[in-house]
Amino acid sequence: MSKLFDLSGKVALVTGASSGLGAHFAKCLGEAGASLVLAARRADRLESLQAELAQQNVTAKTVELDVQSSESISSALEAAGPLDIVVNNAGISIVKPALEMPEKDWDAVVDTNLRGAWLIAQGAARRWVEEKRSGSIVNIASILGLRTIGQVAPYNASKAGLIHLTRALAMEWARHHIRVNAICPGYIETEMNSAFWKTPGGQKLIERIPQRRIGQPQHLDGALLLLASEAGTFMTGSVLTVDGGHTVNSL
Repeated sequence: MSKLFDLSGKVALVTGASSGLGAHFAKCLGEAGASLVLAARRADRLESLQAELAQQNVTAKTVELDVQSSESISSALEAAGPLDIVVNNAGISIVKPALEMPEKDWDAVVDTNLRGAWLIAQGAARRWVEEKRSGSIVNIASILGLRTIGQVAPYNASKAGLIHLTRALAMEWARHHIRVNAICPGYIETEMNSAFWKTPGGQKLIERIPQRRIGQPQHLDGALLLLASEAGTFMTGSVLTVDGGHTVNSL
């Protein structure tokens, strides 16, 4: 691995690390040399991942985190200790028509995907500014922050907000040597959705992707390592789309 992508000596916090892309991102950063802070609500899943990483000689500790709770966020950041990298990955979606979407569901999605990411970023940045240290924040947005589909209005809105928040924070915090960037994944196969992609509906969606294939978690590794490492040291406010060309497909 190029020295530019070497994360040895760095500590990375990954939210939503108990499964799916969060667990994959943790493994990717660990393989690049980073020590990890695994954060999520499901402590048992975090401990399993911690044990798996230990077998690969990756140092990791776990902290319980509910990104809908500002108190939980403060406690988790305190327990995490010094950080160099933050990956804001925690996110949820609730599928319902907009006319039937109750306020509590809207709040749950926006509080998790946008407000939670904002509070994590703010908490980490405050510490970096106080300690006069640099840092890198990678927000995991979505192509649905750039384009839309039906029945996930709060998800669309929260990811669009996260993209613009990324740019706003990048502008404000550049003078403190804090970089803030985002990745917009397209459709990525995970343990939660793998069965869907084999259905007629899933196959129809894949046909709309110019590369005619579904993404795999490892397809996001290059973007993550670029933004987290010294290789991306002159990048801030960038939004990297990794989607097999989905967002440039004709309407």
